[in-house]
Amino acid sequence: MRINFLQDFQPALFQSLRTYNKEKFFADLMSGLIVGVVALPLAIAFGIASGVTPEKGIYTAIIAGFIISFLGGSRVQIGGPTGAFIVIVYGIVEQYGVQGLAIATVLAGVMLLLMGFLKLGEVIKFIPYPIVIGFTSGIALTIFSTQIKDFFGLTTPALPSGFFEKWTIYLQYFSTINGWAALIALISVAIIVITPKISNKVPGSLVAIIVMTLAVYLMKTYGDITSIETIGDRFVINSELPEMKHVPLSLESIRLLFPSAFTIAMLGAIESLLSATVADGATGHKHNSNMELVAQGAANIIVPFFGGIPATGAIARTMTNINNGGRTPVAGIIHAVVLLLIVLFLGDLTRHIPMACLAGVLVVVAYNMSEWRTFTSLTKQSKSTLGILMTTFLLTVIFDLTIAIGVGLMLAIFGFLKRLNESTQVSRTTGSIDLAKEMESQSGDIQEEILHLPSGVEVYEIEGPFFFGVAGKFDEITRELRDHPHIRIIRMRKVPFIDSTGLNNLEILCRRSKKEKIRIILSGVKDSVRESIEKSNIPQIIGSENICSNIHLAVERAKMLNAEQKQKETNK
Repeated sequence: MRINFLQDFQPALFQSLRTYNKEKFFADLMSGLIVGVVALPLAIAFGIASGVTPEKGIYTAIIAGFIISFLGGSRVQIGGPTGAFIVIVYGIVEQYGVQGLAIATVLAGVMLLLMGFLKLGEVIKFIPYPIVIGFTSGIALTIFSTQIKDFFGLTTPALPSGFFEKWTIYLQYFSTINGWAALIALISVAIIVITPKISNKVPGSLVAIIVMTLAVYLMKTYGDITSIETIGDRFVINSELPEMKHVPLSLESIRLLFPSAFTIAMLGAIESLLSATVADGATGHKHNSNMELVAQGAANIIVPFFGGIPATGAIARTMTNINNGGRTPVAGIIHAVVLLLIVLFLGDLTRHIPMACLAGVLVVVAYNMSEWRTFTSLTKQSKSTLGILMTTFLLTVIFDLTIAIGVGLMLAIFGFLKRLNESTQVSRTTGSIDLAKEMESQSGDIQEEILHLPSGVEVYEIEGPFFFGVAGKFDEITRELRDHPHIRIIRMRKVPFIDSTGLNNLEILCRRSKKEKIRIILSGVKDSVRESIEKSNIPQIIGSENICSNIHLAVERAKMLNAEQKQKETNK
């Protein structure tokens, strides 16, 4: 058991170090340096947009970035704060404060840890695509709406949390637009868009922040322009290591923040595994999804004790790592160290970054998150897909992600069960069965193409899963038939599984048939289904000898029972 545990939960770092060499180190070093520099402004932007101070975003990028790279199941995953968490974190801070956020993050970390150890990594990937696109697009629109004030430099009262209420304020106060702020934001967006066309190595967001910070500094110093707000005008960034904080966990706080924690855990799991999957396609390596969840869990448990916010795998920074040559977790560890050094020795420079420039960066982040092309293509698919997509999207924007994911999953489950129910068919046959037509070869020694059924014998065939949605359909068909045959053969060769409700309905049918003096024979029962049936009362009701492996044995059994019945009638 211990050996299996070590195999299943081995960090990618340990595997990578087995074949590590000087060439790989220098590639990781260059990539780590670049990603570390790139991550700094993004961490600040995500921290501010989340409703906390800039250094909390930086602390998260350093601590979570190190832990995720050290323990993670992906060779190239870069962890830290991401745009996807902005809406959730902002809502929690607004309602429960920073301490409430710390509690929710720790709880989310525990959930992620359990998901990993329970090997639910592969299960998370089965969350329906329309739900993922729906809430991702909803988050993108919400992030965009939170940046309008700084993007245009508006002077407004405190903004409400509601989407429509926020836009009402924007429209009322749009006349307070700051032309310099709007110009800086628009130029920042232009730089971010143009930079990849020149070089893919350096992200446009980094270029935009360096250029616009330098431009605003010169304008304030020599141009006497003071109306452009910078980070330093709104926040005080501490260029020092964070102190360990107390997280006041209690039964009451856990009960209160459990829904928020669940949302953070689910989003963190989806986001990190999606990022790791994208990285797999770019590098050719396969990540360990369960180990990745364990790393995400450990990071989110530890980060709140140092004032950090929720963290997960960041697709943009992960791809930056790959594009700059990073191929092992060492690059991610170096990125965290670089961030730490920048904060300690150059952290004071970050106060000159203009808020309008950060807003421009986040507007581009929101645009990239929106997946509008995929969103549009999904709207052209089935009504079920459209319903799940739009419901998840609108609930994310109007209410919150917890409600959106819950309702989206419920709709997806109902839609799946409906399709499964429609795909399962129940048919009735009397007289004869054309074996050649259906190409049945279970017995291996078919002597005849037509299998004639004895008089008084009818065959029901169930095609598809025999679960709670189909059990009612089968029950209705048997109740509608007014004739009472001597024997009913139920063919189950195409039943891949049977659930507890299906077993219960089958048992009820067997008991009712016994009262009506109708014998039941089960045919073609698969091993997995037979195992479930043998744990029920069905073998005692119909007799274990009436559970046959194929239709030939079932028909022979029916003939034997018919003969026994005729013998009894003759003796009378």
